[in-house]
Amino acid sequence: MYDIAIIGAGVIGAAIARELSRYQLKLIVVDKGNDVCAGTSKANSSIVHAGYDPEPGTLMAKLNSQGNPMFDKLCKELSVPFNRCGSFVVAFTDEQVETLKVLLERGKKNGIPGLEIVDVKKLLEKEPAASPEAKAALYAPTAGVVDPMLLTTALMENAVMNGADYKLNYKVESIDKTESGYKINSASGPVEAKCVINAAGVYSDIIHNMIAAPDFSITPKIGQYFLLDKSENDKIQSVLFPCPDKNGKGILVARSVHGNVILGPTSDVDQDRDDTGTTDEALNRVRQGCSKLVPTITTRNCIRNFAGMRAEPSTGDFIIREVKDAPKFIDVAGIKSPGLSAAPAIALYVVDLVKNCGIKLEAKKDFNPIVKRTIFMELSPDEQAALVKKDPRYGRIICRCERITEGEIVDEIHRPIPAVTLDAIKRRCRPGMGRCQGGFCGPKVHEILARELGCEWKDIVLDKKGSYILTGKTK
Repeated sequence: MYDIAIIGAGVIGAAIARELSRYQLKLIVVDKGNDVCAGTSKANSSIVHAGYDPEPGTLMAKLNSQGNPMFDKLCKELSVPFNRCGSFVVAFTDEQVETLKVLLERGKKNGIPGLEIVDVKKLLEKEPAASPEAKAALYAPTAGVVDPMLLTTALMENAVMNGADYKLNYKVESIDKTESGYKINSASGPVEAKCVINAAGVYSDIIHNMIAAPDFSITPKIGQYFLLDKSENDKIQSVLFPCPDKNGKGILVARSVHGNVILGPTSDVDQDRDDTGTTDEALNRVRQGCSKLVPTITTRNCIRNFAGMRAEPSTGDFIIREVKDAPKFIDVAGIKSPGLSAAPAIALYVVDLVKNCGIKLEAKKDFNPIVKRTIFMELSPDEQAALVKKDPRYGRIICRCERITEGEIVDEIHRPIPAVTLDAIKRRCRPGMGRCQGGFCGPKVHEILARELGCEWKDIVLDKKGSYILTGKTK
């Protein structure tokens, strides 16, 4: 019997797990994916929003404004790259300039520091490639970009380092109330817990309905993107948004924390919650939207298209509460943008809910908040030489595009949450993220995985269970 079971190993479930691992609890996280960060958290804009957009008084506004300033310390502790690069909302008409004024006032009510409306001259000073047709822009210096995949993985790793358990490939089929709490049922076996936290993303309403009467719904919305080669990174230094509309923040242009340019997303209702395919029609809309913000932007140097599914709540706000008819069952649902930005604050909010629903929380004296990772190319020449002398695998470059060494890949295979697929390695230390998209390094990473895991090549999959790469020898 666990004290707490968390359903969902995305950035929200992982952040909650890390905060709860500070306490003397028996804790487990379950996820239907073959790895942590297998859903929305691996396919988004990577932006830590300043917090001017949510309506004052909402949970979105409160937790975005609280979460944003937490990223500097959090990412330092977890060895996750974070760049507080700032953002601009760009207006092209007088009507849109009025919208900027609304956002400015909203941001002030939300307590967001440093906001100002700048003219096109100042916009072009900071972002020379931005459209000279702009009339004005709302500048938010506290906005930033982060690596959401590594953040989610590091949060989960830290929870596991501090005593949490986890189960992957664990699809929840049903949930039963018991005398002592809840029994979560799966083909992989039951998990019993006194308290359950539902952080299941686009499936959170389905999980809720397993234990209580329906009182909210999730509409899946798909967002499609272009990822450009680093040769385009001189086009943009921060994040450029159009003026928001009824569909959300709009199609943006941003420079990722690793130096790639990201274009997107669209925002379209999709009834298939697992559909992450891309379409010509949607991607053409991305091209049109981005070219208005940055006229010289081109998708000629696109190295990847991708899509992510977002959870649009029927309530219009985050749903974070103990379920009325299910004591000690906590919904953390409808976490759309700015969910990533709010994640650290959401975790603290949920800890308070856990306390209030009767779970005793006794702080650990030996909690360790630090996760260390070796990024070889960030070391000094002397440090590199010393490391290669100690472990020659750090002297062998496997991914030439991103300059990733064999030592880094081997390390990810043997960490607290092992990377056992090609995409798991890619999400953690980036081989396959560069211009060739794994065309050169993929087979070598495949070989390293099979060697380190002691299995056949054909047993290594791309990502999901059954996503085979090899079926056997031909000669």
